[in-house]
Amino acid sequence: MKIFLTGGTGFIGSLLTEKLLEKGYEVTIISRHPEKLSSLPSGVTGIKGDPTQPGKWQEIAAKHEVIINLAGFSIFCYWSKRNKKKIYESRILTTRNLVNALSFSPQTKILFLSVSGVGYYGGQGDNFLDESAPPGDDFLARLAFDWEQTALKAQKYGSKVILCRIGMVLGKKGGAFPQLNRIFKLHLGVPLGSGKQWISWIHEKDLSDIFLFLLNHPSIDGPLNCTAPHPVRFRDLISALSSLSTKSQLPFSIPEFILRLTLGETADLFLKGQRVLPQKLLEMGFCFKFPTLVSALKNLQKENI
Repeated sequence: MKIFLTGGTGFIGSLLTEKLLEKGYEVTIISRHPEKLSSLPSGVTGIKGDPTQPGKWQEIAAKHEVIINLAGFSIFCYWSKRNKKKIYESRILTTRNLVNALSFSPQTKILFLSVSGVGYYGGQGDNFLDESAPPGDDFLARLAFDWEQTALKAQKYGSKVILCRIGMVLGKKGGAFPQLNRIFKLHLGVPLGSGKQWISWIHEKDLSDIFLFLLNHPSIDGPLNCTAPHPVRFRDLISALSSLSTKSQLPFSIPEFILRLTLGETADLFLKGQRVLPQKLLEMGFCFKFPTLVSALKNLQKENI
């Protein structure tokens, strides 16, 4: 099976590429940066191109059986008007060009996997959120909604579309874990705001396994929550990290008003949470290697020793 991948040189993309190669898939990665293409693993085809712009790369993409769309400017920056535009356009334009690439395809059943985020749901307090829950109305929710609606246009070309709503990724070399670990080493591990906000997370190995699972389960389509089955409150995440660290948790929290004052709208990243359940994956029998936060953190801590 031939797979075309955007965002393939990033943290999640690199992890997924390794797993796909292990399973014998043929992988093509597009990047604007020649130096990143030169360091791709053996067996990966790299093409230079900007997926936010139409180009010859679209004809190449159309010759694949699967398109996996991971590209997007990082949301972990200050949300100035300029950066919000970069965040939005990097996702919408890339997805739109991938959809338009399907018009070059001689086949009509290309599988289209496009990532989104649990930010789709906005801040909905303690409510359990499965894939049928409505979208929120803040910046991340509107971004995710527009991103998904753009991806769904691939259906007009006969493609099946899966919308992967990913939670906070905990990885050995990327995602949230190295940053959180670094914070604790500086004795700065404290809850943010009330600490009651929910964190829906996923271990990197389970996330890569989910993508492989989707390639082998053609009955799945539409939105899919890619999170562990046991979300936790932020304060419990901090406590779990503290219990596994030699550095103790500080006996105070950073009030919401200070975060709002210093970060503005960007504070939503830390103050708004979602209590997400991977209902579809559980119903389909997907088996999580790391269903609980403690098991995930212990594994990552062990691999970082």
